[in-house]
Amino acid sequence: QYFEKKGILGSVRDRLLDRVRAWDLASAERVTHFIAISETIRKRIRECYDRGSVVIYPPVDTDYYTPSDPGAPPPAREDFYLVVSALAPYKRADLAISACQKLDRRLVVIGSGQDQGRLAKLAGPGTSLLGWQPDAVIRDHLRRCKALLFPGEEDFGIVPLEAQGCGAPVIALGRGGATETVVPPETGQPATGVLYSDATEQGLIDGILHFESLGGRFDPTAARVHAVKFNTARYERELLGYLATLTK
Repeated sequence: QYFEKKGILGSVRDRLLDRVRAWDLASAERVTHFIAISETIRKRIRECYDRGSVVIYPPVDTDYYTPSDPGAPPPAREDFYLVVSALAPYKRADLAISACQKLDRRLVVIGSGQDQGRLAKLAGPGTSLLGWQPDAVIRDHLRRCKALLFPGEEDFGIVPLEAQGCGAPVIALGRGGATETVVPPETGQPATGVLYSDATEQGLIDGILHFESLGGRFDPTAARVHAVKFNTARYERELLGYLATLTK
């Protein structure tokens, strides 16, 4: 997922990764307990090492990622979609750019990385590439965007929960950690976003259109309440509590 296979360099990379896998498997035998960051990783630990693990989700700074500043009303949602990501190929920001261009939707992309030059060539007039930005700028955009687009597959994925902490809905590929952090309407619970199944441009287009067809079914308060379940205090409590059981 991280690298493209290209000729002789691809074969060298594969041989190197085979050696890393062998080292990793041997090293894993010395591990006494595994903590996974998601159910996705718990399954991967079982598949790779044939070992059990406990899931403790990473912390999300919901004290910082909030719908508005203290005492101020939340800003109005604006008519643009948002991507916040390192610009690496596997993050699939290219799908967000091409899907929004096909639909004639405004897109703002925040982030930097090795894919930045290629994405700049793909971007049309409706796409704004802002490069790296400080947290305050990211939070401001999360507070104002129509929705966050999350087209890559992640082990967990912090950004969708930061978005929900700001009251923003999320349109995410329905694989990996997003399936555990985004609540779609099909669950019957207060929805915080949409999950789509096909990791292609058309899949994301379908996800955006499905989101737009649902109108105002996404309650920013519900998104915020959901995100707070993953806060730092919960993480510290679960991690320290688990470690305490191992020292008894």
